Amino acid sequence: MKISIVIPNYNGKKFLEPCLHSLMNQSCKDYEIIIVDNASSDESLQYIEENWSDIKLIKNSSNTGFSYAVNQGIEAAQGEFVVLLNNDTIAEENWLENLLIAIEKDSKIFSVCSKMIRYNERDLIDNAGDFYTILGWARKRGDGKSVDEFTEDAKVFSSCAGAAIYRKSIFKIIGDFDINFFAYLEDIDICYRANLFGYKNIYCASAKIYHIGSATSGSRHNKFKVELSARNNIYVIYKNMSKLQLFINSPILLVGFLIKYVYFLFKGLGKEYIKGVASGIKTAKVLKIDFKKDIKGYSYLKQEVNLLMNLFRCWYN
Repeated sequence: MKISIVIPNYNGKKFLEPCLHSLMNQSCKDYEIIIVDNASSDESLQYIEENWSDIKLIKNSSNTGFSYAVNQGIEAAQGEFVVLLNNDTIAEENWLENLLIAIEKDSKIFSVCSKMIRYNERDLIDNAGDFYTILGWARKRGDGKSVDEFTEDAKVFSSCAGAAIYRKSIFKIIGDFDINFFAYLEDIDICYRANLFGYKNIYCASAKIYHIGSATSGSRHNKFKVELSARNNIYVIYKNMSKLQLFINSPILLVGFLIKYVYFLFKGLGKEYIKGVASGIKTAKVLKIDFKKDIKGYSYLKQEVNLLMNLFRCWYN
């Protein structure tokens, strides 16, 4: 088995049919599909069991969140490579094949992300990889730009786990997705970690997939998403920056937090943002970060430069 496609699902029955049919039409046939269902109440399980007997189905008794669910899928995967895929996506015919070709080019590649295109605005890009900046901001590369742009493969800071392929063997070295995140920014965290270990994350321009977006949370900005993302951003910083970086970057990060607070204040979500940041600061010390003993000092320096450069790259990408 070459590839295992892992799809976390929570009340996504209406998205599953078009998503799964697009997978059946892939030019690459050497794959299995694993759906991890987080206690859906919308007949998702019944639909899968009655119509897709070949799919490996993992049933959870509660909503465990994205991170825990995909870890279950990765553990059950038989493939050399694991694709993580949101249920609200429809893939072009050669999507999977192009992801596989891209990741097999170099054994140091940890992940390859797709050219995600807005499902309802197919002339616009949704995501072409992710940035993470010295301000503590995660930004989508190419968001809202024309689909005629970003036509070349490129190295990126992080792959969006909504439609990306991962080299399974590297999880054994850097660890799995952090279940403390539950959802949001867990893909930034694991790719940050991969960068620190010296691995690469790549954008594949020919791996095209259409993405509805916010299908589970319901909207781009809501109380749940803002609070959880703010908390998880503290986790990303605390886990992946060295103590020296935390000291040097703290004034810059504070500016980033203040700008974000003002932004969400005008959205009517300032209280939720502050609550999330406070929760992150309060609970960060319980996170498992023993991987730092394996990171060399120059890796932190390299990523410090990367975070600074990403601040400028955001304005042009």
